[in-house]
Amino acid sequence: MAVALLLIELWFTIESSLAHPDKIVKLPGQPPRLSFQQFSGYVTVDYKKHKALFYYFVEAETDPASKPLVLWLNGGPGCSSLGVGAFSENGPFRPNGEFLVKNDYSWNREANMLYLETPIGVGFSYSTNTSSYEAVDDEITGHYIPQLAKLMVEFNKKQNLFNLKGIALGNPVLEFATDFNSRAEYFWSHGLISDSTYNMFTSVCNYSRYVSEYYRDSVSPSCSKVMSQVSRETSKFVDKYDVTLDVCISSVLSQSMAINPQQVSERVDVCVEDKIVNYLNRKDVQKALHARLVGVRRWTHTGLSAAEPRDAYNLHCWFTNQIRDTSLGLQ
Repeated sequence: MAVALLLIELWFTIESSLAHPDKIVKLPGQPPRLSFQQFSGYVTVDYKKHKALFYYFVEAETDPASKPLVLWLNGGPGCSSLGVGAFSENGPFRPNGEFLVKNDYSWNREANMLYLETPIGVGFSYSTNTSSYEAVDDEITGHYIPQLAKLMVEFNKKQNLFNLKGIALGNPVLEFATDFNSRAEYFWSHGLISDSTYNMFTSVCNYSRYVSEYYRDSVSPSCSKVMSQVSRETSKFVDKYDVTLDVCISSVLSQSMAINPQQVSERVDVCVEDKIVNYLNRKDVQKALHARLVGVRRWTHTGLSAAEPRDAYNLHCWFTNQIRDTSLGLQ
């Protein structure tokens, strides 16, 4: 409900000329003469436990009042929608040293973008009650985005408030065992692990078992042995999400130590994560964003760990039926 009220408040600000206390005057190092407004701050979701989520809102470049609103939530769980989503994926800027570089492919060219750091404990989102920083279930975009859509559809049956056009899921976790256990096939088929290691990774300890044990802080000796072997063969010098990319090498290491694959037509900044961490930990940047560090010393890309999702199958069934039986589309 608090997030819904925030959306209404921001939308009213867009359509009027009223000033908003969360309006960003200027981000340090941003390009001059921007055609859109930016807002950031907190939405309190639990006043008793002092829980607040941090948001970053960017207007569409042109005619924002007529453009759609996109709510962007990164998964993980615990990955920052501000650092990962806004500043390295589809937001208006990329940090580059002391400056922000305009992203020519920013989604705010066509939509108003709202980035929300979830859950509590991720990025600048906080709770003054440290017991609130607990392991959470189902905090994965493959789960809570369909859950949110379901709530909106159900709410519209009572009061048609949300003009929901669709949802999009990128690399989501929809079914725990199937999704996680595909890693062995992926590594083996791309030549990252040997046949013998592949057999161990599928029979002795598969990845879903390892993840479950890891989040329960009870990794068995057999799983520890398998994962150590997998890590040795895949190497930290290979990007596990795209084996054709370079990796960011610390200044302590020699660039010649890294795998240097054939470059694609457009170079990918593989060190963008380090640049984002440095930028968002600047005091002047935090002041401009109306952000504060509560319970932590530094902003980081990731936050909480998560327990094994328990309701994956039921949610997956609802999601499939909702697409088939209603006008809710997957885009």
